[in-house]
Amino acid sequence: MSTSVFTTHRALRNLHATVHRNISRQLRRHESTKPPSAPKPATPARNISTTSTTPGPKTWTIPGPAWSWIEPLMPPFRAYGRMQQRSPLLTQFESSLTIYFLGDLSAQAVFSSGFKEGSYEPARGLRALLIGGLSSIPSYKWFMFLGTHFNYSSHLASLAVKILINQTFFTPIFNTYFFGMQSLLSGSTLQEAKERVIETVPVSWRNSWKVWPAVTAFSFTFVPPQYRNVFAGGIAVGWQTYLSWLNKNAEGKGQKTVEVKGAGRGKVTVKKGQKT
Repeated sequence: MSTSVFTTHRALRNLHATVHRNISRQLRRHESTKPPSAPKPATPARNISTTSTTPGPKTWTIPGPAWSWIEPLMPPFRAYGRMQQRSPLLTQFESSLTIYFLGDLSAQAVFSSGFKEGSYEPARGLRALLIGGLSSIPSYKWFMFLGTHFNYSSHLASLAVKILINQTFFTPIFNTYFFGMQSLLSGSTLQEAKERVIETVPVSWRNSWKVWPAVTAFSFTFVPPQYRNVFAGGIAVGWQTYLSWLNKNAEGKGQKTVEVKGAGRGKVTVKKGQKT
């Protein structure tokens, strides 16, 4: 019996040694396959007598501490930026519809003295939505192209070239499209649309130099690319109000009101050049 106990004890010792060797081998293999860890940076000694443990005031940089007042307004802009990154074309399309609707609504309110002298015209609003929807994606592509090109070592030179190209090519083409479409969608002929464009585009192009060069320079200097659309959109609401007002003013000049004699005839509005 003592021999049996001795044999069992010896077998257990061998088994224990075998398991221990296998575990040690696995640990060495695991250590050899791990990437070398980066050395920890040395912790500088702190001077307890001169270092304060009270954290300093938190400052914001958008782009500098002077812009800290805008931080409470940033969550909606960040949400817009995330939407822009996920679906840039859809976000641009929806933004354009909103901008053109608000611009036309503001212009109608100005013309009617806050709708006191007239009611809202849904047909004008639908025309503005159609014009804005058709131009939204081409406009977005243009400004993305402008942001990725004409970038030089001098920031001022880059801004000057971007502004010059935008004002020389995009602005007159877009204004021609805007006033021409407004005229055609309101039922005018091609000749009348041409006259509308000739009357309004030079004026709007000259006035655009008073607004958009500064907006473009600020946008390409301080505003990140994903927020440039919404920044320009806020300015565009006022600009679309001006364009709608200019279009309505030109539309009114193309008509004249004459009084027709006879009982019950009253006054008739006649288009310019039309015989009565």
